[in-house]
Amino acid sequence: MAGIMEEIKNRIVFFDGGTGSLLQAKGLKPGELPETWNITHQETIVALHRDYLEAGADIIKTNTFGANGLKYLTGTEFDLDRIVTTAVKNARAAVETAVYPNGKKKGYIALDIGPTGKLLKPLGDLDFEDAYAMFSQVVTIGVREGADLILIETMSDSYEAKAAVLAAKENSTLPIFVSLIFDEKGKLLTGGNVESSVALLEGLGVDAIGINCGLGPIQMKHILADLLKVVSVPVIVNPNAGLPRSEGGKTVYDIDADEFAHVMKEIVTMGACVVGGCCGTTPEHIKKTVALCQDFDVILPERKKRTVISSYAQSVVIGKNPILIGERINPTGKSKFKQALKEHNLEYILKEGVLQQDNGAHVLDVNVGLPEIDEPAMMVEVIKELQSIIDLPLQIDTSNLEAMERAMRIYNGKPLINSVNGKIESMEAIFPLVKRYGGVVVALALDEDGIPETEEGRILVAKKIYQKAAFYGIEKEDIIIDALCLTVSSDSKGALTTLNTLKRIRDELGGKTILGVSNISFGLPQREIVNASFFTMALLNGLNAAIINPNSEAMMRSYYSFRALADLDPQCSNYIAVYSGNVVSLGETSRYSDRGNKTSSREDITLSESIKKGLKDRAFQAASELLKDKEPLTIIQEEMIPSLDLVGKGFEKGTIFLPQLLMSAEAAKAAFEVIKGKMAETGAVEEKKGKVILATVKGDIHDIGKNIVKVLLENYSYEVLDLGKDVSPEVIVEAARKNEVKLVGLSALMTTTVPSMEETIKKLRIQTPEVKVMVGGAVLTKEYAQTIGADRYCRDAMASVNYAEEVFQVK
Repeated sequence: MAGIMEEIKNRIVFFDGGTGSLLQAKGLKPGELPETWNITHQETIVALHRDYLEAGADIIKTNTFGANGLKYLTGTEFDLDRIVTTAVKNARAAVETAVYPNGKKKGYIALDIGPTGKLLKPLGDLDFEDAYAMFSQVVTIGVREGADLILIETMSDSYEAKAAVLAAKENSTLPIFVSLIFDEKGKLLTGGNVESSVALLEGLGVDAIGINCGLGPIQMKHILADLLKVVSVPVIVNPNAGLPRSEGGKTVYDIDADEFAHVMKEIVTMGACVVGGCCGTTPEHIKKTVALCQDFDVILPERKKRTVISSYAQSVVIGKNPILIGERINPTGKSKFKQALKEHNLEYILKEGVLQQDNGAHVLDVNVGLPEIDEPAMMVEVIKELQSIIDLPLQIDTSNLEAMERAMRIYNGKPLINSVNGKIESMEAIFPLVKRYGGVVVALALDEDGIPETEEGRILVAKKIYQKAAFYGIEKEDIIIDALCLTVSSDSKGALTTLNTLKRIRDELGGKTILGVSNISFGLPQREIVNASFFTMALLNGLNAAIINPNSEAMMRSYYSFRALADLDPQCSNYIAVYSGNVVSLGETSRYSDRGNKTSSREDITLSESIKKGLKDRAFQAASELLKDKEPLTIIQEEMIPSLDLVGKGFEKGTIFLPQLLMSAEAAKAAFEVIKGKMAETGAVEEKKGKVILATVKGDIHDIGKNIVKVLLENYSYEVLDLGKDVSPEVIVEAARKNEVKLVGLSALMTTTVPSMEETIKKLRIQTPEVKVMVGGAVLTKEYAQTIGADRYCRDAMASVNYAEEVFQVK
């Protein structure tokens, strides 16, 4: 299906607009699932698609946004296969019967795939492969029925987006478009930003990347600007019709078709290639947009040629500014680490990661290879655990092909892969994995003849690797050459050979380089002296990434001073921040200058630090130790709550992200378990601050936001009555009345379910007028919350906690 991609190369292409908001106007009842109308109101759905095509849309989205195995069970009236099959047939009927404007060709059908409504493990309860299987089901049916492309849209979690993309890649050959939902700060729900998201998606090889929902076109412009700086594939922009509000029980939006079209014209001139609408937009919005934008020349993004890796939350560019890769999660020469692997002591490994992050590493090397253990299983487990508490990108370091593939598959981001080499066997095994899962691969300058003794020999191997990578469709920027350094004690010219190789790769090949720096000093006394000097020399010769021990003061001094001297640290600001004695706040990237203020050892991490860093086992142990000298309630008030408050403030400032927030809550929960046991022994009682009801409203199965709020409220000593998802107004009102609660929290993700939220609030006002109501969800705004009668709009989980503190007048 090269058709749509060829179209995008030659002209502006137009998506259709909203579906749920229009179906509401046509009679979709509160809580009724829009996808069921594919079967019960086929003519209405066909007519809606046709209206968009006749308004000038090139691509129509199947009415399958919420279609997944969680909602539509096999063998029921609304069987998933039947829902998706009918949806594609309805779209095809519209394509075949539409009267196209201005001689346009027949429209394209996008199989629309939305989020599952659940958080993936370890933050939630949905396994990555289970999410993949659910998406695969929909893809398989859609492809069978003749969809032209796959649109994965409204994704607020990069990890879920990856599961969906893999499902699309591995079960079809169709073009894959991915559209994400960012907040006004340019953040995904789970903490990702524009740059980290693009790194992941382009690594996976998607055909177009964009933004939709949540915001109107005006609010999306600055996010688009950020996107255009880093993206190399066509860009999609499908905004809402401005911001929503409620009028007479109906959801309306504040931007009409004329204003929408004028802003979309600006968006096209900025560089968007594919434009349309989301919630609140109508065929009239699309018609006006087509009329204003169709004659503009398409501006295709240039390939950015950046060497970039990412985690779920941040990206790291490997270029002129050298990066540090922490080497401590590796058993080579480390007896304690080997023992931890044998004993399955993950807490030890996590502390190594935390310590390196605190000391300035930009990337963490992860090597768990020991003959005595199941390396593939351990690699997967360690990566999952590290990514649950650390937001740095990881280097997957293994010679075990199974371990490498399994790790790449579940990794949340675009990883660094260590390694491939110039042997044909190695390249033919590794490069297909890099192409499939995305990543930047470390390439060792050796081949079947071993390690070349001269720089010329290593340069020839590097050229061979670049050439073979290109055969697999892997660009030069996704290769980073390890120039190899051997101990200078056995080869006095070894260091010079390595340094010359670095310089030639930079100057002659325009490539990027990496070294395991400490290899240079094996067999010598006072190795750190040699390592630090060689490190500085390597940086001067163009080294882009160094695998070092970031806990070494000598190495870090070399790094920070080099950056200052090489004009890579304007006004020496980073050097000053590190060595001036200033201590930075939680979540900031600058480091302490006083080594004694850092997490200086793995055994002495306090309860407070454990909670901040999300170390569950250590939090349990630290709480046990504190209970020897302190009262349980004192520990809660003096250690746990202040730590959670600090994490919460970091989250509100955007210096830490949702996974860290949740892992901190889990660490606090682990500590509370041991404290609770002690209180039971002594008869002490922790007084609950109050009782709160949480529910996702009728018709909505998305419980991500509600579950996050629940975790935090419980950590702040509230009793939470979780009524679940798809809860009717009557059930919520009865629970509020029966339990005499002061506060009810309601969640809705979909436009079509907000009327259920409004109905619930109205019934609460009548039967329990004393109850306060807080609301949240992607489709809501502060103004919208006010128009449906809510007492408070809470944009995130910490805002919900803060409002609870206000309602219950917690000092």
